[in-house]
Amino acid sequence: QVQLVESGGGSVQAGGSLRLSCAASGRTFSDYAMGWFRQAPGKEREFVAAISESGFNTYYTDSVKGRFTISRDNAKNTVYLQMNSLKPEDMAVYYCAADPSLPYVRINPHYWGQGTQVTVSS
Repeated sequence: QVQLVESGGGSVQAGGSLRLSCAASGRTFSDYAMGWFRQAPGKEREFVAAISESGFNTYYTDSVKGRFTISRDNAKNTVYLQMNSLKPEDMAVYYCAADPSLPYVRINPHYWGQGTQVTVSS
């Protein structure tokens, strides 16, 4: 089992920044690809970003490219999502995810965190 705990959510004005963190425990962190998803009210959960086990490869949904950065620190068992130039449409509950497979972490990850709320006011 992998346990994931997100933190760093909050309220920010449009144009502002937040950094989300996700602390993992239970298994060897560097064996897992990591991802971030989000779900806005009334919408389906959507993929935001993913990072390979080593951190060498990263992927983003088009709407966040150039504004969000995913990174990981395998020594701290933590993955981050730096969110800059936030827009009202970024407002959602953000979920951390983990999977041994990089392709699967982007579409159907095995492990999920409980989510953290990000609110962006215009």
